[in-house]
Amino acid sequence: MTLKTIILSAAFAATIVTAQAIEPYQDPSLSPEQRADDLISRLTLEEKTSLMMDASHAIERLGIKEYNWWNEALHGVGRNGLATMFPQTIGLASTWDADGIYRAFTIVSDEARAKYNEARKNGDYKRYTGLTFWTPNVNIFRDPRWGRGQETYGEDPYLASVLGTQVVRGLQGDPDSKVRKTVACAKHYAVHSGPEKTRHSFDAKDIDPRDLHETYLPAFKALVDAGVGQVMCAYNRFESEPCCSNKKLLQQILRNDWGYQGIVVSDCGAISDLHARGHHETYPNVESASAAAVISGTDLECGGDYRNLPRAVEQGLITEDEINRSLRRLLVMRYELGEMDDYTASPWAGLDMSIVDSQPHRDFSLDMTRKSLVLLKNNGILPLKRSTAVAIVGPNADNAQMQWGNYEGRPSYTFTIAEGLKNKNAASTYDHACDYFKIDEGFDPAKIKEDIVVFVGGISPDFEGEEKPVDYPGFIGGDRTTIELPAAQREAIAALKKAGKKVIFVNCSGSAVALTPENEIADAILQAWYPGQAGGLAVADIIYGDYNPSGRLPVTFYADDSQLPDFNDYSMVGRTYRFLGDKKPLYHFGYGLSYTTFDYGKGRLSRKSINAGENVRVTVPVTNTGSRRGTEVVQVYVRRLDDVAGPDRSLRAFARQEIMPGRTADVVLDLDAEAFASYDPESGRMGIVPGKYEISYGPSSAPEALKTLSLTVK
Repeated sequence: MTLKTIILSAAFAATIVTAQAIEPYQDPSLSPEQRADDLISRLTLEEKTSLMMDASHAIERLGIKEYNWWNEALHGVGRNGLATMFPQTIGLASTWDADGIYRAFTIVSDEARAKYNEARKNGDYKRYTGLTFWTPNVNIFRDPRWGRGQETYGEDPYLASVLGTQVVRGLQGDPDSKVRKTVACAKHYAVHSGPEKTRHSFDAKDIDPRDLHETYLPAFKALVDAGVGQVMCAYNRFESEPCCSNKKLLQQILRNDWGYQGIVVSDCGAISDLHARGHHETYPNVESASAAAVISGTDLECGGDYRNLPRAVEQGLITEDEINRSLRRLLVMRYELGEMDDYTASPWAGLDMSIVDSQPHRDFSLDMTRKSLVLLKNNGILPLKRSTAVAIVGPNADNAQMQWGNYEGRPSYTFTIAEGLKNKNAASTYDHACDYFKIDEGFDPAKIKEDIVVFVGGISPDFEGEEKPVDYPGFIGGDRTTIELPAAQREAIAALKKAGKKVIFVNCSGSAVALTPENEIADAILQAWYPGQAGGLAVADIIYGDYNPSGRLPVTFYADDSQLPDFNDYSMVGRTYRFLGDKKPLYHFGYGLSYTTFDYGKGRLSRKSINAGENVRVTVPVTNTGSRRGTEVVQVYVRRLDDVAGPDRSLRAFARQEIMPGRTADVVLDLDAEAFASYDPESGRMGIVPGKYEISYGPSSAPEALKTLSLTVK
């Protein structure tokens, strides 16, 4: 080889290396932060702001593909075709099964990655194909009239914290992984739980700081501590400032006090609410509203107002550096997900559509559905013998879509309750009997040949939900104006009883329903929520005794409307089991029956006195005194004895325990230091207050069901 040939060969090799060189923002060996900083340095202001909206644009000159941040996974991958559908969230909450919630959302994130892989393989970048999920909803279900309460984990801050944390863990995967599996979102931050009709202008003001820190914020802090990657700011105002431009919420509490490092996304259209006529109108125009939101810490807009940010910079309302701060958080997240790189290089590249709604996933959905059902009354009629045929009636008996709840996906098959019951006994008959609000013409209970009627009624996500533009008796804008069972159904049940029928009432709803007359009339009542794809199988398994019910209420079932405070009042006085005082609800928070019986022995504490900041262990002996295996949900509540303004009691630990007949289990529950924390008005934060505490334990929050122990915190 001549010297000239050697020189030409070297030059050609150098040309190839140069052609293959990648820029820092394209280099997977660099950190997400390094890559984000390099990419930001190459973007124009207009390109930057185009990446700060949920439908983020492609930057073709730099090889950046479009990305849509909006995706849903409330109780299964939502709004994107085939998926395994678990019970609606309020039903998942009634399982009181933290490990089960984690497993369920591990399944959800597996299916999410499989669907993402399929979409990218097909070049599909549309909405609902990404990896950033806007769930869980950890707002407190403070009032049963709120239509979106079905999306929450109930009325208790501790229960919502524990279960919401498991959702985050299941969705996001191993926190030590170099690549995030998906990203969860804590929503809607904060002090947000109705009314739906006025949510774009509603001001949650005059909030007692104690209510804020002890009720409305704990679940959000728990999810932040668990590493949640997104927080969604709510539509409403808090203390007269919209949540998405609220410096107290977004800067002082979220980032400064809690140390949150993730991204904040607006609820959809919430930035427009800041300036739109008839909404909050706290800013005069789109430029000032967008600038205020970004400066306050809302990094990503669901909407299109942020396209006006370049004009806001020209007007001196915001600096490009302030825009860069938010954009950096967004780009780091995309790099952490591996979304900016080849999808086939991710640890989950091998997940394909064969796992979506697969048999193992369907089986686990059925398992969680069984656990979610709450037996509220049973005079001994249940369980039925397999030889017993029943008449199946009511508006929800053969309604598959009702079972999905809202923010749903599409399972391959949904077992209705009528179908499930007929699978147990083919001789059972079905008659619609009545709609939600009207009895069918010609319905005659006397013509029903069966002695036992399963009436499947309640309400529907068609008119209980998010900002519903419907007009039905007892509903407005998705919320309820009464919690009573619709009159037509009440009349139908009474007519069945008058005709001499034994009535098993299956109530489907996303919220508590006042069932005082039904509690007197019906022989059994089963709360089924919106039970997902396996609802019919699970209901039938319980009615015919193939499964022993173990669900417990995550909300209080009030006796009637008179027990409810003003819906617009966000004070906790008179609300939920924690502040009921002398009110006697129909069914207490934490309540649920079994086909066996349990006896609680004398509990014991590991110590009778602890220093502030220390933990204590509670051991509760529970005996199965019945004739069949069952699962008890042991609950521990805490109250500071000299705290006259505080809650009646607060849940601080719980455990599901399966116990064989005649056996006693020592159920061990740990109370950590936070179990004794309350709001300190001097510091404006939560703190542990020394004093004498009552530790109560039992099968529900009902005072008469609880046994007590005494503890001193020094």
